[in-house]
Amino acid sequence: MTEQQPHKHPHEIRRPYKVKDELSALMNVGPMTRNDFRILGIESVEQLAQQNADELYDRLNRLCGIRLAPCQHDVFAATIHQAKSGEALAWWTFSKARKGQ
Repeated sequence: MTEQQPHKHPHEIRRPYKVKDELSALMNVGPMTRNDFRILGIESVEQLAQQNADELYDRLNRLCGIRLAPCQHDVFAATIHQAKSGEALAWWTFSKARKGQ
């Protein structure tokens, strides 16, 4: 997917992209995170498993033209972990790693 700048922040969209698919079935994926994945060009769990949370977070910040809440990074880390391992953990489990603790 070609990156276009700037996108309207996904959380400002009145009706987020709603779809029932394999990404939506992941533990920490609601309509807003699913919309984030759409903006980032991620449409499958297989694709998500190849990603890096730091890179996704930085890219989404650039695309939206703002700095997103740091917890969005943790959501990306949790969903990538589940995509790779099948283990579903709450997003805040990944906060300590992001904070360097």
